Amino acid sequence: MFLPEDKSYNGGGIGSSNRMMDFLEEPIPGVGTYDDFNTIDWVREKSRDRDRHREITNKSKESTWALIHSVSDAFSGWLLMLLIGLLSGSLAGLIDISAHWMTDLKEGICTGGIWFNHEHCCWNSQHVTFEDRDKCPEWNSWSQLIISTNEGAFAYIVNYFMYVLWALLFAFLAVSLVKVFAPYACGSGIPEIKTILSGFIIRGYLGKWTLIIKTITLVLAVSSGLSLGKEGPLVHVACCCGNILCHCFNKYRKNEAKRREVLSAAAAAGVSVAFGAPIGGVLFSLEEVSYYFPLKTLWRSFFAALVAAFTLRSINPFGNSRLVLFYVEFHTPWHLFELVPFILLGIFGGLWGALFIRTNIAWCRKRKTTQLGKYPVIEVLVITAITAILAFPNEYTRMSTSELISELFNDCGLLDSSKLCDYENRFNTSKAGELPDRPAGVGVYSAMWQLALTLILKIVITIFTFGMKIPSGLFIPSMAVGAIAGRLLGVGMEQLAYYHHDWAIFNSWCSQGADCITPGLYAMVGAAACLGGVTRMTVSLVVIMFELTGGLEYIVPLMAAAMTSKWVADALGREGIYDAHIRLNGYPFLEAKEEFAHKTLAMDVMKPRRNDPLLTVLTQDSMTVEDVETIISETTYSGFPVVVSRESQRLVGFVLRRDLIISIENARKKQDGVVSTSVIYFTEHSPPMPPYTPPTLKLRNILDLSPFTVTDLTPMEIVVDIFRKLGLRQCLVTHNGRLLGIITKKDVLKHIAQMANQDPDSILFN
Repeated sequence: MFLPEDKSYNGGGIGSSNRMMDFLEEPIPGVGTYDDFNTIDWVREKSRDRDRHREITNKSKESTWALIHSVSDAFSGWLLMLLIGLLSGSLAGLIDISAHWMTDLKEGICTGGIWFNHEHCCWNSQHVTFEDRDKCPEWNSWSQLIISTNEGAFAYIVNYFMYVLWALLFAFLAVSLVKVFAPYACGSGIPEIKTILSGFIIRGYLGKWTLIIKTITLVLAVSSGLSLGKEGPLVHVACCCGNILCHCFNKYRKNEAKRREVLSAAAAAGVSVAFGAPIGGVLFSLEEVSYYFPLKTLWRSFFAALVAAFTLRSINPFGNSRLVLFYVEFHTPWHLFELVPFILLGIFGGLWGALFIRTNIAWCRKRKTTQLGKYPVIEVLVITAITAILAFPNEYTRMSTSELISELFNDCGLLDSSKLCDYENRFNTSKAGELPDRPAGVGVYSAMWQLALTLILKIVITIFTFGMKIPSGLFIPSMAVGAIAGRLLGVGMEQLAYYHHDWAIFNSWCSQGADCITPGLYAMVGAAACLGGVTRMTVSLVVIMFELTGGLEYIVPLMAAAMTSKWVADALGREGIYDAHIRLNGYPFLEAKEEFAHKTLAMDVMKPRRNDPLLTVLTQDSMTVEDVETIISETTYSGFPVVVSRESQRLVGFVLRRDLIISIENARKKQDGVVSTSVIYFTEHSPPMPPYTPPTLKLRNILDLSPFTVTDLTPMEIVVDIFRKLGLRQCLVTHNGRLLGIITKKDVLKHIAQMANQDPDSILFN
């Protein structure tokens, strides 16, 4: 969104004057603020900030103290970014460490120290060999603790039972805490963050209770083994940090537009700590969530993402000096022919994305419109029980999804003991010391079957998991689906190249005994393709993936898969998962990426329509307090046009409902003699009144003297553009200077939905 850089502006527009709004000499508390579930006035907020900045700059020349205040005001934005980065990185580290420990708690406990997870427990052990580095006497499974043995069917049943029990306990705690203390802590939070950044107000969504409960329940939800990730919710957590810290600075506390610039930077910090990708985080904020992203915000987002990543690196939650569990490095170059399987993975990602969005939205709609939505605790427990019961027998579904992705990305080396690396002749190396392509062993074939079953379970269960009343991210499950598909295809290609290296497609670049195919690379490309198919990210996705792998040479495969995935998914449905959830919830989000191509006019959309009651207006000098209060009580409009008289309908300005209510209440308390018969004036000078008449109420100070206006014959594509680029709440429609009607953001969204053959009544808020 772009705002005009005019010198002093408060809502002017086509055919409007350039006169500045009359600000209150003594500001009334509450005037200029917004009700819950309303859209901010971007133009008014930016105008206020320019006036505030101009005043500070002028005063800085008067005294040393004022100069210091001016410098501190300029520096406050950078200080705020530093604090957001430190807090976001610290919370992400806490979440990573806690989730890792609690995930392992489902399988056993460390007798050498209850606070150690499985990996750290065996690191500290003196009785462990490299081959059996996951087995040490200090780590005891639940069957060892309960029945003193880890062998036999009964031990397996005990471990199975404890795994399911812990999963249900974690899920129950998560959904109960969300339901009781912070209902806004559920879901990924990105659809709501996008809506808030577009100017919508959702009070409490970024508050301290939401932050506390989201942090705790995110650990519980991830530890329960459900098919969800922590990456999306970490964006919500970072934005909560940003919003709370904004209250320490007047500049951001009192201005909703400035606060949204901070939240854009906080979103970048959230992705930075989620994936260890600071640059990808900035691009994610720019491409996916931000509505208004000036150059200053770009620099500050970069700084916040840098500080957040540095803080997380200092905490070192995984003990490997990396910011994520599935960091990997590949060294084998890829060949041009491999673009074919990479594009196939892109097609799979697009198909999976479109399928997931349609089925998940259908299930979420069913949840909203049926009795199912009234029992969130039961729904979470049932899905958790099904997931845990089906997950335990398969080692690839039993492990955490991050560990699974790490295993799938891994390029098999000499020391790997995973079944995925169980090749025949595994210790034969090439001259360069690399492992050549070799025939798959029994372990690889066994792993392929298990991964195929894992793929089916992940595809199905994620549809029902995303959108439940617990924190649930979609990045990791989507990446897991793609990584499994990619690894399966990669192993298939590897075996094809090994057994048929004399085929024309292989013989020019893949000789016998060479290391030609890297299955882990296919897993990475598949992960990017599926994540792109679901979210429709492109540039930021590719950057995040190469920051994860540290390999610039794999950008072309990633780009090919990401673009193919987006094209295929867009052909089957235009919306990404976040936009689909925004529409499902009825939020007033005006998508900047879509073009309006219909030939309708402003008069076709404005209210009132033909045969409707006349537009509710206020007159500038002939209405009493009682008249205005009656109009307020009988209508639900968020504001009213002010005209010279009902006969002339000549426009004077626009006044907000909330400002009217607060100003009248304040006048009744503080101004002697104001009664119901007092006349309200929106003019600059009130005429002399006869003696013994009640005192008048002058409210010109709350009047927007230059509201945006268009003529009745303005094409709607121009009107939609004005709403998008200036973030308007409403626009007045005139004919030859006479007021005809009004178009609100809700009217624009309903019209767009109608033109797209969608339900216009799905837009719930203005």
